[in-house]
Amino acid sequence: MSGACLVTIPSSTPPRSAAIAAAQRHGQTPVQPGWRGEAETGAPVSVVIVPGWRNSGPGHWQSLWAERIVGALRVEQEDWLQPHRSPWVASVEAAIAAAPHPVILVAHSLGCIASVHAVEQLRDQRDDTIAGALFVAPADPERRALFEDFTPVPANSLPFPSIVAASSNDPYCPIRMASAYAKSWGSTFVRVPSAGHINVESGHGEWPLGWALLGALAALAPVQAQAAA
Repeated sequence: MSGACLVTIPSSTPPRSAAIAAAQRHGQTPVQPGWRGEAETGAPVSVVIVPGWRNSGPGHWQSLWAERIVGALRVEQEDWLQPHRSPWVASVEAAIAAAPHPVILVAHSLGCIASVHAVEQLRDQRDDTIAGALFVAPADPERRALFEDFTPVPANSLPFPSIVAASSNDPYCPIRMASAYAKSWGSTFVRVPSAGHINVESGHGEWPLGWALLGALAALAPVQAQAAA
């Protein structure tokens, strides 16, 4: 998944087909629809869920996935309403350090930006610490004074496979900005038409498309670990 490419996912596309469209272009193994938190080869991965501003409530897809995935770690912040970069990034780093296996980051909104900052600070560590990342509806901190502490957003290419999934009508981040993130990070860019902020308010509870995209990243996790060995 090196280098950015654009994949537009119509709302009627089956989740498995969407995952293949977003990831199989790069030669990875197709995702098994029964994925439940383990890489397809059986290699263990640790999923670290990174919520955004105001956390993710009980019906949010991040919360549902946290309950479903055995061993999932969820980042907690001391202050969800008044976010500051240093403590937020430190919390992400702590969750990554606590994970027993290569990590797949699953971030939403401001959690995406905090995660990328954490990656920047961890670049000198072993290459297999993070095996992949799913960034959903990333925030644009320049659009809200409350988030200005998170600027500038790191623009370096990420050293692992990643997917940026963003909506064409997200009120918190223009689609062109999400696309720019994907390009600078070297991520596959999945454009989801008219999906709002991809949260409970926009009707995305279970969100099967995202689940399939997560499975696509899990299929690559053992490949990353073997390459770094």
